[in-house]
Amino acid sequence: MGGNTDMDMSLLDSLLASWQPQLGRDYQAYRNHCARVCSFGLALAERETQAGADTAELLQIALAFHDLGIWSHATFDYLDPSAGLAREWLQEKGRADKVELVEAMIVQHHKLSRAPAVSGSELPDIVRRADLIDVSLGLIRFGLPRAFYKEVRERYPICGFHGRLVSFTLQWWWRHPLRPLPMMRR
Repeated sequence: MGGNTDMDMSLLDSLLASWQPQLGRDYQAYRNHCARVCSFGLALAERETQAGADTAELLQIALAFHDLGIWSHATFDYLDPSAGLAREWLQEKGRADKVELVEAMIVQHHKLSRAPAVSGSELPDIVRRADLIDVSLGLIRFGLPRAFYKEVRERYPICGFHGRLVSFTLQWWWRHPLRPLPMMRR
């Protein structure tokens, strides 16, 4: 079972629209990265019977913000700033009941081991795995079929996203050689 590549990304697009000036030339690359991770996350959630009525919405909210701190706060130590942006948005929209879960989805998405469930939801670990599928260019797929990975990549092209990650990493290493990957969590 692979998943559906036709996930409606209108909420993701709406959330990212206001950040287009900060994202600049990276807008399409970041948007497509978020859309790919949403697609992989929904497929994992559906396969593992973790998908609820609001799963696609929660994925789009968390993933719109998950790396945004790189651009909004001009830092590669971006997890807390990214989570803060999501928290502010959720509170403004009267969705404070989702803050803990969405923040965990963001802050835990680079965790080296399984991310703990939050309020009975496995979405933090699903997002961690979905992001790793994309960052590894599909070398790691957590059981999702290669054909599904390729379909998602075709629908949402990389547009240089991985190259920008390498650039950000090298810039950070040059300035902070003793803290090379601040976003990695154990």
